[in-house]
Amino acid sequence: MKSILTMIALAAAISACSTNHTSSNDEVAKSEPVASSTIDTMPVLVRPDGSYPVHPLAKDEVVVKVIQSTTNSLSEFASVEAGLDHNLSHMEALARQACSTGSKPDFLLYHEFPLTGYSPGGRTENLKYTVQIPGPETDRLGDIAKSCDTYLIFGSYATDPDWPGHILSLNAVIGRDGQVAKVFWKSRNIKRIYPDIEITTTTIEAVRDKYRAMYGPEEEFPVLQTEYGNIAVSTVQADPFIFAAFAMRGTEIMVRTATLFSEDDVTAMARINNFYSTMTNIAMPESTGFKAGESIIVGPKGQILSKDPSVDQDGIIEATIPIASFRRNRKIPNYAYEMVKPVLDQYVQEFPLNHLDMPREALPETGQDMKAMMESISRYNAPPE
Repeated sequence: MKSILTMIALAAAISACSTNHTSSNDEVAKSEPVASSTIDTMPVLVRPDGSYPVHPLAKDEVVVKVIQSTTNSLSEFASVEAGLDHNLSHMEALARQACSTGSKPDFLLYHEFPLTGYSPGGRTENLKYTVQIPGPETDRLGDIAKSCDTYLIFGSYATDPDWPGHILSLNAVIGRDGQVAKVFWKSRNIKRIYPDIEITTTTIEAVRDKYRAMYGPEEEFPVLQTEYGNIAVSTVQADPFIFAAFAMRGTEIMVRTATLFSEDDVTAMARINNFYSTMTNIAMPESTGFKAGESIIVGPKGQILSKDPSVDQDGIIEATIPIASFRRNRKIPNYAYEMVKPVLDQYVQEFPLNHLDMPREALPETGQDMKAMMESISRYNAPPE
């Protein structure tokens, strides 16, 4: 297997491949987001009595298995098809191992991009290094889920015909029947983590009004109610408001797929929001200097229930969640919302919603282009009134 060192060196790789396609203020201004008034009535998203909708549980305890894995960038192969087949075969082998050793899993969890890897380059090139969900890849993984009688969850770079030119960061949940049960969009990208680039994938935040008009406000923070507990899946990092919203919507197990995560972030979010949480990280050489491997499963008090000891090796960890006793008499978390509401009402996000709701030709080509565009629309850079 080739080294994935080049695959994951995010800032350097994107900077090296930058071309001068920076979107201007005029291009952003051309975007006409769908008015939020297109949603006539807001559905009930949070129950005022602290309860939340659930399905009856099929068992009192469920087993979660986290599959930490190496992966190869599709750009390393002679063809996209060959790369997908290689990475899928690796996923299938690890799933068979997870299903045949230790406790039988009820949830099998992969990381952010076990199928596609990360490919350096611009938007035009990387659009071909994506998948569509559902598709032939989910069919193959569905066979594994069905034979193992488990939910199988993985992240991927993806495209959607309804969003031409956009590269999406999606998390797919395949049910025990082998069919795609739910697809979770990434809520938003972390900002200002790199000095000279911004992440170019399209998130809900980046096209929020159009997303809401197409799918409904319930799908901004969706929760999948299963016979094994309420789950949500996210690639977001270091964003407490996002996880509070998922908790308010009734999440019991927060499945996180990310790369180069902070352990403190995962444990704190689990403790503050009173849910179980997992974080599946990619495995890669320690010499990269990035936070690779060491995937974790965390309890609602922030305690680490299981941790992969490796940073650069495939691995499988597991934990048993007493979901029935956890759910018993449980309410959503108690937040000081009314106290902080006057402050929140005056807060204005630095970057406006819908900043990628624009024609294909205006979408930033590279991370550097995205950085320039975001700086151009930053409210913090605007002259004082």
